Amino acid sequence: MVGDLTDPTAVRAALVNVDAVFLVWPLLDATPAHALAEEIVQAAPRVVYLSSTAVDDHNPDQSDPIVQIHADMEALLQKAGLRPVVLRSDTLASNARGWAAQLRAGDVVAGPDFPRTAVVDERDVAAVAAAVLLAPHTHLDHGPYLLTGPELLSRADQVARLGSALGRRLRFDAVPAELARAHMLADGRPKALVEALISASLHRPESNLITDHVERLTGRPAGTFARWAADHAAEFR
Repeated sequence: MVGDLTDPTAVRAALVNVDAVFLVWPLLDATPAHALAEEIVQAAPRVVYLSSTAVDDHNPDQSDPIVQIHADMEALLQKAGLRPVVLRSDTLASNARGWAAQLRAGDVVAGPDFPRTAVVDERDVAAVAAAVLLAPHTHLDHGPYLLTGPELLSRADQVARLGSALGRRLRFDAVPAELARAHMLADGRPKALVEALISASLHRPESNLITDHVERLTGRPAGTFARWAADHAAEFR
């Protein structure tokens, strides 16, 4: 089914005979999600929402716009009475694909630096989502479940592991926010997304969070970023 999450008519059609929804909200504004939530309430499926481990439940004002939208979406879904199962993901390993063009051109990845996080393989997030969607309704609480990889990694650590997978000596070069902003805008990224990424690089706190929630929900431990890099090395050559 192809449609637009901000179009209630399209959402209504997509929800016919659907008993479970895996929701990933792609916008930096929760306002259009109010109509979406109303349609989901009417259809009454189970809802699994993909959020962020960076959400701080004790602070209504989150560190940056990306985390804020996840907190806002969680609150909106709860207020609508949907009681979603919330999966909070750490940094996705697949974000590294954004470095592919630089690595095809040379051995340096330049960009804004971010605090260390327990980078999680997106395949593990998918496996958790599938397990939760297929689990008997009474077997799970509503979370949040915190999905992390097994080790804390900086951007430099990730680039080094990509280098090992590629058989090359790679380097991460952290650039100032203004230069990073200019580069991302020149690459054609939307201004709102660029500002959100810059804000995250400047304001998101370092995380020491590592959990066993991937293993608890899938029966197997979370994979390493090194494994992800080896499996996707061809994308960077």
